[in-house]
Parts: sequence; C-alpha cells; structure tokens
Amino acid sequence: MKNLPSRRNLLEAAQRYLLDPSEEQLEKSEGEPPRLTSTAIQQVRMSRSRDRILANLDDMYREAFERAKLTADDSQMASLDFAYRREQLYFEILLDVRDAVERR
Repeated sequence: MKNLPSRRNLLEAAQRYLLDPSEEQLEKSEGEPPRLTSTAIQQVRMSRSRDRILANLDDMYREAFERAKLTADDSQMASLDFAYRREQLYFEILLDVRDAVERR
C-alpha cells in the first residue's frame, strides 16, 4: 500500500485534469461556446443580478406562505417565515462573496 499515491495527490491530479484546460484543449475550443472551466469562471461575469435572485426567493416563499395561510397552518407559516429569513441571509452572504470575487 505504500506505493500508492496519497489521497491529496489524487485529488490534485483530478482537479488539474478536470478544471485546468491544456493548451490543446484551449486551441480546440476557440470556436466553441464557453464551458464551465476555472478560466471561464474568472473571466465571465455572473448572469443573475442580486435583485433578481432575491426576488425569485421572495416569490417562491410568498407562494408557499399563501398556500399555508389558506389551510390555516400556523406551524407551517412560522416554519416558512424562519426558512425564508435564513435562506435570504445565506443568499446575501453568497452574493457578497460573488461580488468580492468579481471585483478581484
């Protein structure tokens, strides 16, 4: 078993293979649409705005809250209210990270 490479080396090799394109791959892909690679992620601005993402979240929870309200399910309404606030906070943190990475 001592001859086998470490788990870290295997993961690094897989990451290089999957995420870092070779020169040959870059030459082939010049005419192709962009792919989800590490260089594409660094070069392409994210498509959805902060307002759009949070509005979609708001719409989704509002619909679920209205359904719970129609059935007079107080526990479901309280659960949805908490979940909405938690997810909104998570999204705002992720969006802040995205904005910081884009500014870099």
